[in-house]
Amino acid sequence: MGNAWEIYAIRYATMSPRTPHMNYLSPDPHETTAADLDYFVWLIRGQGRDILVDTGFNAEEARARSRKLTLNPVDALASFGVDASSIRDVIVTHLHYDHAGNLDRFPNARFHLQDREMSYATGRCMCHGTLRHPFSADHVTLMVRHVYSERVSFHNGDGEVAPGVTLHRVGGHSDGLQVVRVETARGPVVLASDASHYYGNMQRKNPFPILYNLGDMMEGWEIVKRLAGHPDRAIPGHDPLVTELYPRASDKVDAWALHLPPSRSFA
Repeated sequence: MGNAWEIYAIRYATMSPRTPHMNYLSPDPHETTAADLDYFVWLIRGQGRDILVDTGFNAEEARARSRKLTLNPVDALASFGVDASSIRDVIVTHLHYDHAGNLDRFPNARFHLQDREMSYATGRCMCHGTLRHPFSADHVTLMVRHVYSERVSFHNGDGEVAPGVTLHRVGGHSDGLQVVRVETARGPVVLASDASHYYGNMQRKNPFPILYNLGDMMEGWEIVKRLAGHPDRAIPGHDPLVTELYPRASDKVDAWALHLPPSRSFA
């Protein structure tokens, strides 16, 4: 494949434990097993360039939200051999605090964002605390500054960052949430981000409780399914199962190779 890329999931934090009612809008009352929630950024590598998907959060945000940060994503990238200053393109799937922090740490990057996400994060919905809670005013303000510095590429629905790396707005969890479809040697892999926090959200058709539009979220699963073409090629945004299914890619940082086949199939 001429446009085959490599993809690495880099874990930078974990939240534990989480009971089912924290992970599913309609939890099974008989299911009581706690599950962790992992935080990732994703590195797309190929054709002589690195493309980053999401930027995680930093120690200050971790303290503010009582999260345990294992390693700042920028430092994790450095341990993986990638200098933040060398990255020219950063895809921000949405502007929630755990996906859009550290925006000041990529001095030479252009940020790819959906029109609707910027409108949502700066519009009237942010007058409501429940909808506003997953956002950080500092992160959103910094993205606005990047807009004024002409460092943001806006996309309206579908878009392309590079041949074989495309963006697709699905909404649901956040109004402008976008997923990333990446051509790899094993076929198209879709980084679903928070369209599905866990494999179970999409497979059980049972959403994660933080959402803007339930209908868009459920339709978004169909979009992800169509873009991936196979259930093994849809990657959820926070599921620790990813670290069990895919080969470890580094002995210096928690990274897993998503362009390689998983150890077992969901088909």
